[in-house]
Amino acid sequence: MPVRADGLPTAAGNPNPGDPGDPGDPGDPGDSGDPAPPPGLVVLGHFDQSPGYGVSRPYGSASWLFTWTTAGRGRLWQGGARTSAGAGELVVLAPGVPHGYAVEPGARHWRFWWAHCQARPSWTAWLRPYDAGDGMYVVTSAPAGVRGRVETAFRRMHADARWTGTEAPPGAAPPDGQVAVAHGSAARELALCALEEIVLLTTAGARPTEPRPGLDARIRRAQELIDADPGAPHTVTSLAGVVALSPSRFAHLFTRQVGQSPMRALREARLRHAARLLESTDLPVERVAAASGFASPFHFNRTFRERYGAPPGAYRTRHGEPPA
Repeated sequence: MPVRADGLPTAAGNPNPGDPGDPGDPGDPGDSGDPAPPPGLVVLGHFDQSPGYGVSRPYGSASWLFTWTTAGRGRLWQGGARTSAGAGELVVLAPGVPHGYAVEPGARHWRFWWAHCQARPSWTAWLRPYDAGDGMYVVTSAPAGVRGRVETAFRRMHADARWTGTEAPPGAAPPDGQVAVAHGSAARELALCALEEIVLLTTAGARPTEPRPGLDARIRRAQELIDADPGAPHTVTSLAGVVALSPSRFAHLFTRQVGQSPMRALREARLRHAARLLESTDLPVERVAAASGFASPFHFNRTFRERYGAPPGAYRTRHGEPPA
């Protein structure tokens, strides 16, 4: 008997499951958590969730889960891996590993496409460069130029999954929260073809940045520390200590190889982090400044305006998500 969207387990087809608890906590070993779609199905939907939404599956899912964020921010975990996803970011969770996801704390909402299915064998090779551990794959740098095509492919996938095979396929209409379940081999294959296009577009267009030829491993390590936590109280001395160089030697080597001083690179990383927070959360500007490593709100406002051409408040008005 074909499975209908309204016959799916609650968390699989319902955009409003119960209280998720801590999205990073596997939960009580005796708790089976939120259900996933039955294995073998191609199921997808488009949700726009408010704070408090979340799903926790302590035993994982029997199928792969693909998420593509279109607005706001979400937080996802799989085993020991964690990530925060913003607009234009693809996160893929392999089957069989405890996982969960929720609206990112501080974000107004999380709008995203999701799809459960069995991945085609060729996709794992495309995803491998983005392996974040424990079966989580994070593609965070898809070029802006491919995002419209990815959105179109998801809409086509949603339409193709609803095709009955007895009449013309439905049009790729704007998403309306309806969950689609592919019935019949033709509908499944068409839907998977659209998802294959999505995986290929995002992974081919967002190749991980290759280390600069000849870049000293110690300088690369310092860059990784800055990028991983730009809000931390990094200094030339602290970074030099981590990579076992004297502060003067570290500063000279970093500037020569990267093309800017360590503190200039740190400032740029902090400004990028602040811009992301302004775009996707409703944190007060003072908290954005502190979270991004700026001790003085006045200095933050001045530096941000120099970099982006507008003060933080105006930048948020222009680029941030509208209130829910």
